[in-house]
Amino acid sequence: MMRTAVRSLPPEKSTAVLVVLPVFEDKEQFRAATARLQRLAGAVPPQVTSKAFTGKRGQTVLVPSSRRNAQMILGLGMGTVASLTREVLRKTGAAAVSAAIAVKAGTIACVEPGSELEGGGLPAEILTTEEIAQGLAEGAILAAYRFDKYLTRNPDERFVPVEFMLLAASAGRAATLARGAERAGRVCAGVFLARDLANVPGNDLFPDALAREARTLARHPRVTVTVFDERKIAKLGMGGLLGVAQGSARPPRFIIVEYKPRKAPQKPKTVVLVGKGVTFDSGGISIKPSANMGEMKMDMSGAAAVLGTIQVASALNLPVRLVGLIPAAENLPGGRALKPGDILKHLNGMTSEIENTDAEGRLILADALVYAGRFSPDLVIDLATLTGAVVVALGHVTTGMLGTADDAMRRLEEAGRRTYERVWQLPLFEEYERLIKSDVADVRNTGGRWAGAITAALFLKKFTGTYPWVHLDIAGTAIVEEPSEYIQKGGSGVGVRLLVDFLQHWNNQ
Repeated sequence: MMRTAVRSLPPEKSTAVLVVLPVFEDKEQFRAATARLQRLAGAVPPQVTSKAFTGKRGQTVLVPSSRRNAQMILGLGMGTVASLTREVLRKTGAAAVSAAIAVKAGTIACVEPGSELEGGGLPAEILTTEEIAQGLAEGAILAAYRFDKYLTRNPDERFVPVEFMLLAASAGRAATLARGAERAGRVCAGVFLARDLANVPGNDLFPDALAREARTLARHPRVTVTVFDERKIAKLGMGGLLGVAQGSARPPRFIIVEYKPRKAPQKPKTVVLVGKGVTFDSGGISIKPSANMGEMKMDMSGAAAVLGTIQVASALNLPVRLVGLIPAAENLPGGRALKPGDILKHLNGMTSEIENTDAEGRLILADALVYAGRFSPDLVIDLATLTGAVVVALGHVTTGMLGTADDAMRRLEEAGRRTYERVWQLPLFEEYERLIKSDVADVRNTGGRWAGAITAALFLKKFTGTYPWVHLDIAGTAIVEEPSEYIQKGGSGVGVRLLVDFLQHWNNQ
């Protein structure tokens, strides 16, 4: 992962290969920033004199430095000061990394936005100094991610910078900026864990291998890991997990990861995070089309997000008790595979009729949601690449959200706006329940063509008992086909930043 650092140092003295100067389009701020750009470059860049560069968001001007201690200067348009958001900062950090890659700059020094303003730095009512640092560093670190575990080519062909340095407007602001940058690094490490796990192919990441990866979290402070094998799963009566797994030669696992904070003055709240852990999903007997089936190695992205979140919670010592539950299985069309028409009995004794074996995620989550009740949770959140229907409804931009915990869903929506991992609530109206009514079992596992994301959530709801519950359908946001500023093609790691931000603001309130 790319290093981050903070220095109280004028850009003129930086030894970074690329010096980045954020430029606002507000009149006074633009004049001051471009004057500094002129000093660094030794002349007014022609893009400024021609007014091709005005500081509008997304505009860039790249010019050689007149000084030996830096090779290139990048002016980055930020828009107006009043319109500055965390996402603008993330995209600024990502743009700096993109420019560094283009010019093969191994080190980046980014001037603190607003350094030219009176007093140095931006007003706190816009964003706090720590938020500014976290946003810039997050965007830069996330943009520098590469999954190259299986590449044998020359590593120079996948060049990424090694350091992103923030230059503080004053010595007094450096410590606060450093806290924000450090926090960004810890959060991004959790995102990278989730991305790496999602990107590993199914021949290397199967249920027991996922369990081994989960066990490594026990090295982190106050984290314990327990894994149930197929015998324990059968003894408990997790018929959904066993049923999905029976078509594969690789047995299922049920993974429990628990994080407990340091002693707090009051009892911390308990949040259970449930992550779908289908390490490869062929669809089973109801087999998927072959096109893009390889993406189904990422059908365990919910599980990956749970593990990444708990790693970050430990690193930040979040004052909330977290329990991660991961039912892990492969869904394959083997000789013993689940068949349409089969009936399964779940952990709570309820039965489900199988109409489509490709609706397997809800079957394994059902057992995990029942098990979640054993922890007397204040809240349960599940994350799952559950339905294609949510992708039809919301595309690859927004996560579908459904549930029974109105306050938590409101707070998740707020966290989504801050992190740009946005969620959108869909209804759970009782009229939809008739679509999953079975004549031969308590419930059937699909509701037909209409409202697929809703009927899948209603299936899960039948296994949640009385605790507050939120379901996040990340089918459209966890698997990226077209990269964006700081998210590469493949596993996005969605959910980690969202949940960490949510837990930070929600716990013990």
